[in-house]
Order: sequence, then structure tokens, then C-alpha cells
Amino acid sequence: MKFTRIAAVLTAAALTATMAACGDAEKTSEKEASSTDNAGALVGITMPTRSSERWIHDGDNLKSQLEGLGYKVDLQYAEDQIPTQTQQLDSQITKGAKLLIIASIDGEAITSQLENAAQAGIKVIAYDRLIRNSPNVDYYATFDNFKVGVQQATSLLTGLKVLNADGSDAGAKGPLNIELFAGSPDDNNATFFFNGAMSVLQPYIDKGVLVVKSGQKDFDTVATLRWDPETAQKRMENLLTSTYKGGAKVDGVLSPYDGISIGILSALKSAGYGTAAQAYPIVTGQDAELASVKSIIAGEQYSTIYKDTRKLAETTGKMADDILKGKTPETNNNTDYNNGVKVVPSMLLESAIVTKDNYQKELVDSGYYTADQLK
Repeated sequence: MKFTRIAAVLTAAALTATMAACGDAEKTSEKEASSTDNAGALVGITMPTRSSERWIHDGDNLKSQLEGLGYKVDLQYAEDQIPTQTQQLDSQITKGAKLLIIASIDGEAITSQLENAAQAGIKVIAYDRLIRNSPNVDYYATFDNFKVGVQQATSLLTGLKVLNADGSDAGAKGPLNIELFAGSPDDNNATFFFNGAMSVLQPYIDKGVLVVKSGQKDFDTVATLRWDPETAQKRMENLLTSTYKGGAKVDGVLSPYDGISIGILSALKSAGYGTAAQAYPIVTGQDAELASVKSIIAGEQYSTIYKDTRKLAETTGKMADDILKGKTPETNNNTDYNNGVKVVPSMLLESAIVTKDNYQKELVDSGYYTADQLK
């Protein structure tokens, strides 16, 4: 009887161990299955507008990147209409998207959509534009936007010969007349660009080397809603009419975006600039849009900031893939991008100044454009 009881105890212990092992195996299996549940998942991408060449490239590159990783993609453009973008996000959530990648029109207008996404367990990547005042933004993929502003101002000073090509001070005395333009006030990036630029320009303004002849220096005054070229053109026309009379000339214009630059140049051309008697002032830009690169080659716009959206799409696609596989994506800045509620972990990429002197190396040799496209 004693041996029978011992045998029963041993048998029960063995059975318990076997059941525990089976339970652990089931848990492991469930964990492995959950990590692959998102294979082929739907990813929603919302871009601001097709009216900007840059956003078309972003959308196409990102869609191609994600489809290449095996995901389904719903790519939408809102044509700078906030209600349209909110409807698109609502639709993507309803369709069962597992991840949203959002280049917002207004960084504070989609709070309820983000709340719905969070309740549904959908992660959100802010693409290039930081989404503000919401805790439901998980990651941010962009370029170093403060540095972009620094580069814009540096190229302006180089074009004005205030700085030498190597960045050293050229000893210019001035005064040189400049005007300032900034991006859309509802785009968080616009303040980074402007603050970066002013960190370089302000010392020269303080010394009198540069003069903002109109007196319009603060961000709210010089901002351009929706980055609209026509709005910029009208403002430049008004500046020329109100400020530049009696032979006064514009020497340089800080422009934060190529579309705005085109509007500025149109106003200047109508006022007699761009001739043998009066060359265009130094005008900066951003995004290396095709029309502006051609303008740079033609000696009209002076510079642009090249941001390789292929790399941004690749980086964002990798972040999305990691998130959907249950991994923590790589970031390189977890301190600077506070959206008003939280610091959003960010991945920042590098940008480059492009002028007539280096467009071949930066844009053609890199494969961003072909030589034929720039003819």
C-alpha cells in the first residue's frame, strides 16, 4: 500500500509538470502568433495635398516601401482640407488599419481621430509634421528641422557674401536689405525652420549688416498660411509697394519653401527684378522641387534645402515594420520634440544645401533626378 501511494504521488507530479510544460508551450505559441498577426496588415497613410510635388513623392515612396514589406496600404491626400483629412482617418480606422502614418494639415485638428485610434489599439507615426497636443502620437519621423532653418539662413548669407563658402565671416558691412517669410502657423515645423534661421540671422541684424526694411520680423507676421505660393506672392507685392520706393532694392529674401519662393520671385519679376539692370535678390527655399531646381540652374532662385524623401520613406517604413512586429523602432532624439503633452520619440534625418554649384552632385548623381528632368 505504501509503494502504491508513492507511485501515485510521482505520477501526479509528472502529470502536473507535463501540463505546465504544455501551458508554457501554448503561451510561447500564442506569443509567436501575436507577433505575426500583423503580417499583411493594412497601413493608413494620409498626406496633406497633391498640389505640392514633395508630398506626391513622399506618398509614392512610402506606399512602395510598405508594400515591399508585405503590407496593404491606403494612401490618401486631403488637398489641404482639414475636414477631408479627418474623414480619411475615420475611414482608415473603420477599415481596420493597424497603423496610421499621418502628415497632418493642422497639427492640432485631429485629436478625436487619435483618441479613436488609441482605443482601437492603433499606433500612430507623425510623418514630417509633428502632431500637437495629443498623448496618442507614438513616434515621429522627420528631418532635423531646426538645422534646416540654419541651412536656409546660412545659404542666404553665403549668397549675400556675408559668409564665405567655408562658412567663415566675410567681413561684409552692409546694410543689406532682406525680407523674411515663414511657413504655415498651423505646421509645427514652420517654427523650427524660422527659429533655426533666426539663430543665424539675428546677430547680423543686431550688427546692422542686415536690415529687415519692412520691420516685419516676428513669426506671426511673416507666416504663410498653408504654405500657399499665391499668399506669399501677394505679401511680397505689398512689401515692394509699401517699403521699396525711391530706388531701394531687396538684396535677399528668406523663403522657407520652394513653392513660396516661386511666388516671391513672381512678385519680384513683376517689379522689374531678374533683368540685366537689376538681378534677382538672393532667395532661399526648401524641398528641391523640380521647378525650383530649374530656377536655380537658370540663376533665379539661389538655393534650396534638399531633403531626400526616399530616405524618410525608408526610415518610416522600417519604423512601421518594427511596430507591427511588436518591436521598438530606432529613434535618435527623445528630448527635443515635445508636442505639448509628451515628448515624442523621434528619428531625425540629415538635409543638404543645394545651389547651382552642387545640384549635379546632390540631386543628379544621387539619382533623385535625372539630367533630362532638369533640362
